[in-house]
Amino acid sequence: MKKLFFLMLVALAWTAGAQITHTANGQVDENAQRVLKKAYTKVNTNAVSMSVTMINYNADKKETARQSAKVVYNKGKYHVVADGQDLYCNGTAVYHWNSKANEVVISPMSDADVDLMNPAKLLSNYSKNFRPKFIRQEDNGIAIIDMIPLKRMSYHKIRLFINAQSGILSQMEIHNYDSSCGTYKVSEFKSGVKCSDSDFNFDLNAHKGVEVIDMR
Repeated sequence: MKKLFFLMLVALAWTAGAQITHTANGQVDENAQRVLKKAYTKVNTNAVSMSVTMINYNADKKETARQSAKVVYNKGKYHVVADGQDLYCNGTAVYHWNSKANEVVISPMSDADVDLMNPAKLLSNYSKNFRPKFIRQEDNGIAIIDMIPLKRMSYHKIRLFINAQSGILSQMEIHNYDSSCGTYKVSEFKSGVKCSDSDFNFDLNAHKGVEVIDMR
């Protein structure tokens, strides 16, 4: 489930660097810039909620795994619920609660430049890590943008599907070097949802008997 959500956060967070998007020869990709700015505004102006379905495909394009999650995101803080496991991020630490095992693992926010679990860090280092490329806009208004990592990653590109008018991200594809692919489909996207800081904090007092593994 961690992989499901932190890759989703990448799509949300990348958009902040739209004003410095460049093509391979150094020119600004204005089409990518226009769409990414709208997506950035959509997810960073107000708290948002969404449903995300992850589907993994092997090199033969056959489905190998499927998982769904409910997500609430608000300016770097988030809460994810999926199949007996929750992720809480309060901006300084990440709490991974496994209700089946009655265990919570607490991890610090990473200092790495390309930390997919830390949107704020990723935002500030956008220009060093990715090159966006506008591919095309479909008849239904969906703009397709490829995000090419400037440094070697486990994937060679991530493809975003964004409504060019509303700025809503509807799908993301992670294309790996072995020809396998992870597809992340977004539905039930809502902006301006009501939430508070307590929604992004794991309350230890409310979970008596939980085993705490503190990695900070």
